[in-house]
Amino acid sequence: MLFYRAALPLSSKTLTFVSGLIRRHRAAIGSPWRKLNAGRQALLALAYLRNGETYAGLAAGFEVGTATAWRYVNETVGLLAARAPKLRQAIRDAIKAGYAYVVLDGTLIPVDRVAADRPFYSGKHKRHGMNLQVIASPAGDILWVSGPLPGAVHDKKAEWVWGILAALEAAGLAVLADKGYQGSTYARLPYKGRNKPESQKQANKAHAKLRSPGERANAQLKTWHILRKLRCCPWRAGQLAKAIHVLQIREA
Repeated sequence: MLFYRAALPLSSKTLTFVSGLIRRHRAAIGSPWRKLNAGRQALLALAYLRNGETYAGLAAGFEVGTATAWRYVNETVGLLAARAPKLRQAIRDAIKAGYAYVVLDGTLIPVDRVAADRPFYSGKHKRHGMNLQVIASPAGDILWVSGPLPGAVHDKKAEWVWGILAALEAAGLAVLADKGYQGSTYARLPYKGRNKPESQKQANKAHAKLRSPGERANAQLKTWHILRKLRCCPWRAGQLAKAIHVLQIREA
């Protein structure tokens, strides 16, 4: 087997943060000695998330068993995801920050599935995946990430399942969204149809200009290679995205 050095485009403060979480967790559960210390376990998990390395590759590189690598990654992802903001907290933070509006957008996390798995097939994206809903600031910073739903679930239904627009409306926080949320009585949506009057065309341009920075939040998630195509249980998409959200906050 060949080995090589690789770099992670992450700061040392992120590694220190994750190491601290692991160290405190080990102390809390009275964990016995492990082959990798907290720092090495943190590095292993970050390599999995950022570079999408396989468990077998990580196990060989860190000189542990494949099952051990899997266990270390799952433990670290769980610790990170538990610190992700809940919906109400994210809304409170947005109001405290004084945002004039937030952007709601759905994203599809591709999964390794076959054509027979219809619940996971998104007709919009023409591929199998899991639907995640993301709330972003006007500048494109991620404020909140939902749990996963099968890719066949439409964005409007997905936000209803999680109660997103109802919570935002109750807080009085303005929301911009795309045409996938058609039917919402609260979110500001672009006008539909052809041959629109000039006033509606201009309104749509202004709407897109305000919404586009916020939609970059989904692109931020997918700079972490693990979310480019999941080869694990598709229902882990939400936990992985929440863990990445926490890491994104630390990197900011």
